Amino acid sequence: MTFDPSSRARLTRVDLPRFPDDTLFHKAARVACEVGILPRKELYEAWEVARRARRIFRGGRVVDLACGHGMLAVLMLLLDATSEGALAVDKKLTKSAPLLLDAFVAAWPRLAGRIEQVEGPLESVQIARNDIVVSVHACGALSDAVLARAVAAQASIALLPCCHDAAASDVGGLGGWLDDALAIDATRVATLRHAGYAVRTQTIPAAITPKNRLILAKRAPSP
Repeated sequence: MTFDPSSRARLTRVDLPRFPDDTLFHKAARVACEVGILPRKELYEAWEVARRARRIFRGGRVVDLACGHGMLAVLMLLLDATSEGALAVDKKLTKSAPLLLDAFVAAWPRLAGRIEQVEGPLESVQIARNDIVVSVHACGALSDAVLARAVAAQASIALLPCCHDAAASDVGGLGGWLDDALAIDATRVATLRHAGYAVRTQTIPAAITPKNRLILAKRAPSP
């Protein structure tokens, strides 16, 4: 039977033999398997976004909005030890998020005290220009709210949108040419460029999620 990375089934100790290597990803996967609370899909999505983001964004504080279990914040710090820390925020944190964080701190003691999990509205988060705002599958207009908060602070951005809603998000007049989801993401990129950002568009493997368009944006330096 194939091991489907898009499955929402939780990783458990039964899955440990699937991750035998000495790579960072396999080490992180083994920690998640031992805890037994993280959906498989979340691990793969967070890893694919984090490793692409870290090719462009180094250092800085990571602000993981609509963080779910907070896996993206953890991986961002594991991939770059120079990052000062991370803030993982969700309107409603999953009850198991602290357990997952504790397991990663036990495996990587250098994470101790460097990741703060906060339950509350995204609007309450203070974001600075040197921050890296990240978010995986903030549903619908929540992706627009993430972008708006980051742009207001001129922070760097790594966003994997999902659940596109033409009634709630701007299609930029492109609905006659493109399907709504692509029109919305193309308009988001155009808006970022208009705001002075240098934008890169990438995709993560469709085998993990069909909502796989990744927006990476950094404030362009002044001429």
